[in-house]
Amino acid sequence: MMKAVVTQGLHQPLRVASLPDPEPGPGEVVLKVARCGICGSDLHMTEDAAYGIKAGEVLGHEFAGEVVALGAGVTGIASGDRVAAIPLMGCGRCPSCLAGEPAWCAEFALQGGGYAEYVRTRASQCVRLPRTASLADGAIIEPLAVALHGVMLSAVKPHDKVLVLGAGPIGLGVAFWARRLGAACVVVQDIVPHQRERALAMGATDFIVDREDPVGAAERALGGKADIVYECVGVPGLIAQAARQARVKGTVLILGLCTRPDSFVPFEVLSKELRLQTSAFFKRQEFEAALDALEAGAAQPRLLVSDTIALEQVPASFEALKSRTHHCKVLIAP
Repeated sequence: MMKAVVTQGLHQPLRVASLPDPEPGPGEVVLKVARCGICGSDLHMTEDAAYGIKAGEVLGHEFAGEVVALGAGVTGIASGDRVAAIPLMGCGRCPSCLAGEPAWCAEFALQGGGYAEYVRTRASQCVRLPRTASLADGAIIEPLAVALHGVMLSAVKPHDKVLVLGAGPIGLGVAFWARRLGAACVVVQDIVPHQRERALAMGATDFIVDREDPVGAAERALGGKADIVYECVGVPGLIAQAARQARVKGTVLILGLCTRPDSFVPFEVLSKELRLQTSAFFKRQEFEAALDALEAGAAQPRLLVSDTIALEQVPASFEALKSRTHHCKVLIAP
């Protein structure tokens, strides 16, 4: 039996439980989990019925570990390999899957299970880690890939002035990629200053907090309106704010996960011919590009990790993260 952290239903704290060790089926492997990130979407899943989470489920889709068991027919992966898992499951045969985008497969499902000592996954979802990357690196590739996907969809160009709303892991990942891809000015805006130093270290050129005049504060920091505004919070009202902060013919890229009703005045978008673009998940190629950046020596993404905790600490830490804290990305070390 293995230790795992399971859900108890909506609005209920998580709990530590004992579950049967997973056994690999054909084409599957079992990983001994080394690190798993606590994602903002995990927090949402226990508070919003839209996700369909039931009692007894094991969350955790940002995980990396060591292969300890192989199912029938597995090739290209060996016992003892250190891997990061792509948590996007598709059929593997349709055009979306073959293009590296299983998120748009008709059989798509998001894999969880990382809040445990062991997890079963498909061998095809495993990406071997190079010797220069740690298992902790493997657990931050997924949020880095989510951020990269948004930046690529925004078509950021060298010398662009960009504004990032929200200094969580995704917002900071966006700042890293936007700067790396040539943006001249990358301003991160939040309502609290907790992540200021982390944001600047990851590539932001400025960090601003102004609850009274967020639009004016951003314009002063950027020296004008933004070419691209990345909404990385998911709070009603921020799409409308982003539209006011973008320049004429600019782009508002929506990464924030919001399941509540929201509204904006269409004329404020139309009158500037803004491009509204949403972004969800990532391509396999972007997951691999995020790993390549770490392998090539990019140290900034490692700054996302603010704490590493044991499984027994997860229920309390998970509840604490539902309120704003000084933490950024918390990793679980089962």
